[in-house]
Amino acid sequence: MRKDLNKVILTDADGVLLNWEYAFTCWMQQHGYTQVEGGNVMYNIGERFNISNNQGHKLIKQFNESAAMGFLPALRDAVYYVKRLHEEHGYVFRCITSLSLDENAGQLRMMNLEKLFGKTAFEELVCLDTGAAKDDALAPYKDTGLYWVEDKLENAVLGHNLGLSAILIEHGFNMHDTLPDGMTKVVNWKEIYNHITGENI
Repeated sequence: MRKDLNKVILTDADGVLLNWEYAFTCWMQQHGYTQVEGGNVMYNIGERFNISNNQGHKLIKQFNESAAMGFLPALRDAVYYVKRLHEEHGYVFRCITSLSLDENAGQLRMMNLEKLFGKTAFEELVCLDTGAAKDDALAPYKDTGLYWVEDKLENAVLGHNLGLSAILIEHGFNMHDTLPDGMTKVVNWKEIYNHITGENI
């Protein structure tokens, strides 16, 4: 593990690197659940599928501990630009994800990331419990100014308040959220790449 953090990018996985939302929606449909009209702009899974929050959490946990975790598709243009940041600019990634504490789920997630982004881009994977807060996982990076890429506003703001350079990936459920001063919202990894490298490609 490198001591020099200059070339480290902290990132969430679901909704940032991986298209969890699409895969979960397909899985729910296979299990007989139908997304409500306009559900794609709802973050809360209970509201999105018209079920209780407790049932929604159980289904997310079941999905996150299933074999599907080894096969999630990449989000948008993530593969191309993550690889460029790593291979051309020397950045490495540390992924902090509220996936599950199940060891097999974590191994499947790492397998998924390595399959999509290569075996050397991610030097660390931290798997927290399903839906868990990220305070403790981000605390060691306090005031480092490292980039922190998230799709959940609450987690992005957490990083921002800890002195990280927080970047929020836009989705239907967060597109109208108001960001604190100094935070960045992007649509894709091309914008992240340009923001980090100063290039405009």
